[in-house]
Amino acid sequence: MAGLELIEPTDLYNLLNQGTRFPALSDPNYLLLLDARKNNEYNESHIITAKKAPKGENDEFTVPYDAELECKTNVVVYDGNTSNLKDEGNGVKCGKLMWDMGSRNPVKILKGGYEAFSALYPFLRTQKILYMPREYDEIKTYPIEIIPGFLYLGTLTQGNAAYIQKDLKVKDGYKDKNGVVLVFSDLGISRSVTVVIAYLMHANCISLKDAYNHVLRCCHSMRPNRSFISQLSKWEADIFGEVENFAVTDISDPNF
Repeated sequence: MAGLELIEPTDLYNLLNQGTRFPALSDPNYLLLLDARKNNEYNESHIITAKKAPKGENDEFTVPYDAELECKTNVVVYDGNTSNLKDEGNGVKCGKLMWDMGSRNPVKILKGGYEAFSALYPFLRTQKILYMPREYDEIKTYPIEIIPGFLYLGTLTQGNAAYIQKDLKVKDGYKDKNGVVLVFSDLGISRSVTVVIAYLMHANCISLKDAYNHVLRCCHSMRPNRSFISQLSKWEADIFGEVENFAVTDISDPNF
C-alpha cells in the first residue's frame, strides 16, 4: 500500500534503542510513535514514548498537535494486533492519514500491534505519558537485536547492566542452544560489530556484504574500522573460497 510499510516487532525494538552517546530518541525529529488503540487501553499500558493518536469529534483520527510530520525521520503507528496492510483496523487508518498529511517517509505499521510487541518486550511497556526533553536523554537503552531472541549487540555499559541481563535473560556463559548471546565492546560500533558479522557469515552462509547490510539495518551507528573489514574479507575467502561463482565482496566500495 502506497505510503505504508509493515515492520516486525524487532524493527521497532531496534528503532527505540538506537543511539551512541545519547539515545536517538533524544532527537525530537527522530521518531513519532502513535498508539491507535482505545483511550483506556493506552492508559492501561503502552509502548515507551508512544503518544495516543488523537481523534476528532467525528471519531476520525487527526494529526497530533505539533507532530511536524514533514520533519520526522520515522513515523510508526500501532494498534492492537494488525497483521497486514490490507486490514481496515485503526493502525492502518491512522497510518494512511499521517502519510496523506505529509509524512516525509513511508509510515511504518507495527505487525502484530501492541499484543505482539508487548509479549516479546514486556520491559518496554509503560504508563508514562509525558516526557521532558531531559528525560529522553536519560532513557536506558537496550542492546540492538540482530537475531530476534538470540543475538544482541551492545556497549560495554549495556554488557554490565543488571537490568539488561535480567530483561533479556542473558547468562554469564552460553550453556545451551536456547541461550541468549550478547556481544559487546566499548561503544558497540566496531569490534563487537566485527564479531557479529563474522558469526552471521559463518552461521548463515552469507557473504560479507549481506551480513554487513543486515547488521547495518539493525544498528545504524555501526562503524567497523578498515582493518577489521580486511580481516572479514579474508574470513569470507576462507569460508567461500572454493564455492563456484561466489560473488566476493568488494571492500573498496566506499560504503564499507
